[in-house]
Amino acid sequence: MNLTRALGSVGGLTLASRILGLVRDSLFARFVGAGFASDAFLIAFRLPNMFRALFAEGAFSAAFIPMFNRKVADKDGRGLPDGIGFASDTLSMLLPVLIVFTIVMELAAWPVTWLLSGGFNAASREEFAFAVELSRITFPYLMLISLVSLLGGILNSLQRFWVAAAAPILLNLTLIAALLFFHHQDNLVTARNQAIAVTVSGALQLLWLIWACRRAGVALKLKRATLNPEVKRLLALILPAAAGAGAVQINLVVSTALAASLLSAGSVSYIYYADRLNQLPLGLIGIGLGTVLLPTISRLLGRGEDAAAMETQNRGMELALFLTLPATAALIVCGAPIVAALFQHGAFTPADTIATAQALAAFSIGLPSYILVKVLTPGFYARQDTRTPVRYATISMVVNLVLNLAFIYPLGHMGPPLATALASTVNVVLLWRTLVARGHFVADAQLVRRAWRLALAALLMGAVMWFANDLFRPYTTGPSLHRWGAMLVLVSAGALVYFAATFLFGAFRLADVRRLARR
Repeated sequence: MNLTRALGSVGGLTLASRILGLVRDSLFARFVGAGFASDAFLIAFRLPNMFRALFAEGAFSAAFIPMFNRKVADKDGRGLPDGIGFASDTLSMLLPVLIVFTIVMELAAWPVTWLLSGGFNAASREEFAFAVELSRITFPYLMLISLVSLLGGILNSLQRFWVAAAAPILLNLTLIAALLFFHHQDNLVTARNQAIAVTVSGALQLLWLIWACRRAGVALKLKRATLNPEVKRLLALILPAAAGAGAVQINLVVSTALAASLLSAGSVSYIYYADRLNQLPLGLIGIGLGTVLLPTISRLLGRGEDAAAMETQNRGMELALFLTLPATAALIVCGAPIVAALFQHGAFTPADTIATAQALAAFSIGLPSYILVKVLTPGFYARQDTRTPVRYATISMVVNLVLNLAFIYPLGHMGPPLATALASTVNVVLLWRTLVARGHFVADAQLVRRAWRLALAALLMGAVMWFANDLFRPYTTGPSLHRWGAMLVLVSAGALVYFAATFLFGAFRLADVRRLARR
């Protein structure tokens, strides 16, 4: 129940952020469409997004939270000052590094943009220069979001999960405001304003976290930077954790670069819009579970409660499957009406809808594995093992590159998403096998009993929604109210079918519902 409640808090705010993200993307599709201007901005936005995943949702939290939790493990709270001291030492070392890194990235904007885009297929010098300009505008966001991740890690360790989960809402609100009030007939001007809004949102998120930390009695102090043993240990853990936690994001960067350099204009945008829809359940379930599981498991292991830690991870796995499997079926089966309802207006055409839905179906095949990575890696990070996940992430990235090259010509814009999905599945299998072999994870009877029944329920729901698609299709391209209403009715109908099927196949019983209500 504590896990479910915490996931509800984090997941609810993440869901609000992702819904605002869909509103933002819908406006972006209307004002910019799918072409060079959108591709250029999305390339410039890819690195900040990846950096957020690597640090705010991955490497920094994976390394910092277990160490901070050991400092504050004293039940009487006497360890909190030591934890704040450790965080201050970390900030004092991190800030100068981030300033230098930002300057280097600004100077190296041309090669970095080229790596992220492959130079754009057949792009003129002026077009590529524009992409480099947007990248330079967004690079300061990297420093700002890294500082946000430090403060968010402190608040998550203090079980104030909602504060950091609310920060991305500021990003989406800022970008929406820029689209509504600063859009222009020239798509390039609108794209440039979006890049400016990205960096502005980073400053707003940092101010929000500073305010929340002060409300929690946490005030970090800048000191002379020193590499004491604990900071050295943190740095040694961060680098492998960055690759391990960011495998999916790194795979997406590889896929985006190949699509930009080898496929026609608009392909990057198809992959981006598909990934945004795919990120909705990933953000709600995967990131929420990862955020809650890491401090919870590390705290239990610190107290020597290994059995409770394994029970928590089993229930995390169960929650992940319960919420992920129906989302996977829905995005594969109903991709076209969902994409049409959200994006098909203004500069976004029916052909763009079909192409985006195809990419979405390919991405969604790997949705369970994207989320299970978030559930399994805390089992390593809580034990301060960041090296094993990086080995498996490296294997995953090699698989992704090979499959991208194999799929991109025969499958076009569907190739990179499918390669990313399959590579993530390889990562999950390796993580699972290692945890089981070490005795750090054993699937209990409840998880085994429910897992295959939940899969059957999701398949039944997918079959019903397949036949319902034609009924809703005429309403997904009408006026805005009709489009959104049709999509909500379609999704709600699928959810009702799924919940009914979970009881039909015995995944849940009425006694479970009564026990949950009593609690």
